[in-house]
Amino acid sequence: MTEKVEIAPKKSIVIGRVVSTSMDKTISVKIERRIKHPLYNKFIFKTTKLTAHDEENSAKIGDTVSLIQSRPISKRKSWSLNKIIQQG
Repeated sequence: MTEKVEIAPKKSIVIGRVVSTSMDKTISVKIERRIKHPLYNKFIFKTTKLTAHDEENSAKIGDTVSLIQSRPISKRKSWSLNKIIQQG
């Protein structure tokens, strides 16, 4: 007999800086990534702004946080606060 064991898919984790906490149980996080320009070979910083679920309203503006991908919580919110890496 063989039993099927379901393995949970690996969820994405990103690190960014909190830029807004004005919403209830929601934070806005800016994620910077460095890419190389294909022609000029210079590094460019691209930013992405995500909204994430913060159940205890524990993150403050300027904190470095880790986000984990989750089920869609609202129209634009499909990330959750994993942990606070560094305070302000």
